[in-house]
Amino acid sequence: MPETPEPANSIPGDKPVLRAAARARRSAAAALFGARIGPILMANFMAAFSLPPRAVVAGYSTMRDEADAGPLLAALASRGHALCLPVVEAPAAALGFRQWAPGDALVPGYQGIGEPAAGAAVAHPDVVLVPLLAFDRGGHRLGYGGGFYDRTLARLREAGSVLAIGIAFSAQQVDRLPGADHDQRLDAVLTEQGVIRFEKKDEA
Repeated sequence: MPETPEPANSIPGDKPVLRAAARARRSAAAALFGARIGPILMANFMAAFSLPPRAVVAGYSTMRDEADAGPLLAALASRGHALCLPVVEAPAAALGFRQWAPGDALVPGYQGIGEPAAGAAVAHPDVVLVPLLAFDRGGHRLGYGGGFYDRTLARLREAGSVLAIGIAFSAQQVDRLPGADHDQRLDAVLTEQGVIRFEKKDEA
């Protein structure tokens, strides 16, 4: 397996600087792995998770140098799992989800990101695959600054049980990320090295 850079021991607390550094690390990892990352992630997921047959899985449309979840979504579809993709319904709202299957056409949505057409059926995911810029040892995630996944996971968790799995290169791990009260922790992160699971902590 190719070598990846070691995780940073610390990162700047300033969010714009932090995101710039995280993008650079992710870009380097994506260049190192290329198209091989998708099948590796798929194999690691299948070895680590056994989803209920009727579980609905939310993926994402891979953009720029995000870790590619496409092969994993195709494998889940072949096992009979219903899939969906997120839809930005309003800038300050939680994400919606619409049904989707590999091969279905996508239309440009928020910031040009591909999403299912407006006529696709609404979906309610049991598992959410989450893209990210960085993650830490506590399951905190650095996103793109819009707060969409924090609002979405909060809403889904209020309604019931949902499994939130970050999708990343191992080089995206850092020791600690600055957090806020509204931040939603991940349950696990899937990388080319395997799966990292995070223990639940009771809120004070």
